Amino acid sequence: MLVARSVALFAVAALFEIGGAWLVWQGVREHRGWLWIGAGVVALGAYGFIATFQSDPHFGRILAAYGGVFVAGSLAWGMVMDGFRPDRWDVIGSLVCLVGVAVIMYAPRGQ
Repeated sequence: MLVARSVALFAVAALFEIGGAWLVWQGVREHRGWLWIGAGVVALGAYGFIATFQSDPHFGRILAAYGGVFVAGSLAWGMVMDGFRPDRWDVIGSLVCLVGVAVIMYAPRGQ
């Protein structure tokens, strides 16, 4: 149950961070305006709170692991929102990152 909660928190964090960055990108690069930029800034701020709900007390571990989620999530976001088609190296790299997430977060540790 703890792993499922952690994975869900990483997914929600990715939604807010990647979505927020995408909204800012759309507002600036695609000239959609300040409303998009503002929504992106709010989403990015919300992302900062979500990571605090992970049960592991170590900031560095959480953010390091989240980095792998961000890599895979960014490619997935690009596929859904922008029609990006990753090549095999993108997919392999994402899988390597997700394996890294699993090792960092869920490997057994002697206490």
